[in-house]
Amino acid sequence: MAESNKMKDMPVNKLMIQMGIPMILSMALQAVYNIVDSAFVGNMRVGSEAALNALTLVFPVQMLMVAVGIGTGVGTNALLARTLGQGNSKKAAKVAGNSLFLGGIIYVVCLLFGIFGVKAYISSQTVDAEVLEMGVSYLRICCVISFGIIFFSLFEKLLQATGRSLYSTIGQVVGAVVNIILDPIMIYGIGPVPEMGVKGAAYATVIGQVASAVLLFIFHMKLNKEFEHGAKYMKPDAGIIKEIYAIGLPAIIAQALMSIMVYVMNLILKFNPSAQTAYGLFYKVQQFVLFLAFGLRDAITPIIAFAYGMRSKQRIQDGIKYGLIYTIALMILGIAITEIFPASFATLFNAGQSREYFISAMRVISISFLFAGINVAYQGIYQALDGGIESLVISLLRQLVLILPLAGIFSIFVRNGQMGVALIWWAFPITEAISCLVGYVFLKRIRKNKVSVLK
Repeated sequence: MAESNKMKDMPVNKLMIQMGIPMILSMALQAVYNIVDSAFVGNMRVGSEAALNALTLVFPVQMLMVAVGIGTGVGTNALLARTLGQGNSKKAAKVAGNSLFLGGIIYVVCLLFGIFGVKAYISSQTVDAEVLEMGVSYLRICCVISFGIIFFSLFEKLLQATGRSLYSTIGQVVGAVVNIILDPIMIYGIGPVPEMGVKGAAYATVIGQVASAVLLFIFHMKLNKEFEHGAKYMKPDAGIIKEIYAIGLPAIIAQALMSIMVYVMNLILKFNPSAQTAYGLFYKVQQFVLFLAFGLRDAITPIIAFAYGMRSKQRIQDGIKYGLIYTIALMILGIAITEIFPASFATLFNAGQSREYFISAMRVISISFLFAGINVAYQGIYQALDGGIESLVISLLRQLVLILPLAGIFSIFVRNGQMGVALIWWAFPITEAISCLVGYVFLKRIRKNKVSVLK
């Protein structure tokens, strides 16, 4: 069956499984990048505690780069899928070309920050000279060679929009394997490679990302035949860029808010470096679980967007139903793993003085995964149905409006010790539960205004 016919004719539950599994694996492997770095860095012979803290502090900027790349890709994905659903291959070529033009602009901004802004950013979160030096070294490498993660994110979404999610997963697997192989070689120094510590972790990460981007570029050029390729389609088109970001900007803001949230949480927890490190380590485990929901969301969005372009009411309804059912099943699995094996994760990271804080965070915050996963699915549905504002509101509630004031208020009551810090962790499940209720109201309104009116 041709890929375009598959998006049009295959039963939605089967299509979502077929597209969703590769995307889920792709997002899970993306989370592996940071988990693998932390696991190897945590077992360095010298300075492992400082290195883990440094990786915690640089993480928000890494997330921000991914946010802009993936958010632009999400807008491209939904617009391209809808354009192909309408049978407009000429516009589809311009959509793909303009996304690559935008990728170049994004890289230039990341490069400039890597050269001029890294030290000021890290020094705002720590006064420890060793942590500062490690953080600056790691983040500068990631920013200067950020073109790998940016263009990987774009080519991934271009392949997903045409139903070729398997190939994006192959590219992700290759990058993850390269990263895992290079991490111990470059961090510890094996064979002719000198010991580089956290710099080695950064180089291993960016080399893996570049490998993924190159492979997906080849797949895109050879397999995406529904539209033409060429430099002429990269000429900026203000109308198309506006359409991409009408869909993608809420996704960028949503993921950028994650960066802001982690940065502010680092500031809230600055009074206790062990709790700060524990939160950074937990966030990487949390990302691994929530990235399962993000992966499924990336199947939900093009499926529903394609159906919306076809004006198929039934396929839209099926996309919403199965998207939520499969998301809930994934989140229940994630909660089970994190509640049963927190000590195993702490051992993996060699958490040291942060161990008890880390386990406490796992026990409490993982309760929020069910609500958080549903919120992610809601946002994928909103984006497919031109509900960018609703998606943005949910992001603001989850990552700014509710979570940070709650955590700040709870921190006032914190005294010394792990039990006091645990109070801060409860801000997460409370926030996600409230946001989920608001998201359900938005879903009912969108179904009434956008779906029910279709014939």
